Amino acid sequence: MTSVPQIRIPATYLRGGTSKGVFFRLQDLPPAAQRPGAARDRLLLRVIGSPDPYGKQTDGMGGATSSTSKAVIIGAPTQPGHDVDYLFGQVAIDQAFVDWSGNCGNLSAAVGPYAVQAGFIDAARIPQDGICTVRIWQANIGKTIVAHVPIAGGAVQETGDFELDGVTFPAAEVPLEFIDPADEGDGTGAGGGAMFPTGNVVDTLEVPGVGALQATLINAGIPTVFVEASALGYDGTELQDAINGDAAALARFEAIRAQGALRMGLIGRLQEAAGRQHTPKVAFVAPPAGYTASSGKPVRAAEVDLLVRALSMGRLHHAMMGTAAVAIGAAAAVPGTLVHRAAGGGGTRAAVRFGHPSGTLRVGAEAAQVEGRWVVTKARMSRSARILMEGWVRVPGDCF
Repeated sequence: MTSVPQIRIPATYLRGGTSKGVFFRLQDLPPAAQRPGAARDRLLLRVIGSPDPYGKQTDGMGGATSSTSKAVIIGAPTQPGHDVDYLFGQVAIDQAFVDWSGNCGNLSAAVGPYAVQAGFIDAARIPQDGICTVRIWQANIGKTIVAHVPIAGGAVQETGDFELDGVTFPAAEVPLEFIDPADEGDGTGAGGGAMFPTGNVVDTLEVPGVGALQATLINAGIPTVFVEASALGYDGTELQDAINGDAAALARFEAIRAQGALRMGLIGRLQEAAGRQHTPKVAFVAPPAGYTASSGKPVRAAEVDLLVRALSMGRLHHAMMGTAAVAIGAAAAVPGTLVHRAAGGGGTRAAVRFGHPSGTLRVGAEAAQVEGRWVVTKARMSRSARILMEGWVRVPGDCF
């Protein structure tokens, strides 16, 4: 029996927001994986432990959920005025593909701290105590993210008292700004040329097996399909088990997502949706109501402006994807969207606090009409990040 030696690759395992993933410096990857293509995908699949028909990723670094089956590649900046390039790969769990079609907003919070720790930032720019501002080029979608990284004693501050629902322990706050988060047809494949690709803030989706649904289709942060919880028989207080344990419900949501992807111009044929699981997201919204979060923490109706539940990679997310939070903030800022309606209507909103399965989250957005089109110039939210482990990952030398 022949054996293949393992190789080791420098890597860092980080939590960012309510996600975690394996981070690599581009120059540390094997030469064949330093460029996009099959070799890179095969390497990352093996690192994470996919495809795994058991759905556990036991033989890899993945955690068997969409939030923990992620890889990040950080490189020197290719765009003027930026500090690093950030490329995100959503690794499928039971299938052999890596989806590069969108960003991870949660892991975006870890990119700035990682850039400082990994030596991408000039030492002269790092204060002894204070904030180091890191400008990040999000290479998947061609957008700028600005991370405000706390520094204490000349090093990244990771511990603190900032609490984030969906994360067990408090940590240091990392404020993020997503600059011009709506897709404007930059050729990256993230969306269809405008914040509202159909030109409408509400559309009607004809979904076989579901019926006609009102939907807000938005490209901001990440392409997202918003529908009303009540139209699907929900009240917006549902936790993971209520959705993820219902195969028929998951099939309905996937049908809605696929029709939304087609209408948004993200795919040319309905069958292509199966190979593009990371985008768009599908979420359902409802007016405020009280419920008990997955941690047992009570959420009172008066504490939130609306309720939102979102699915990622075919499963209800345990909290909220960071990029979907940007989409929520952008949609809430525009009168007439389903998100804006669920939040009570009225005029434009600078910020909303929404309830999700793990608790609540506040997100802000600056929206305005320009020449008859809605644009969002900036979205803001805070996350936290922490290095969990650093060293090397090992994979069989012939896996890529």
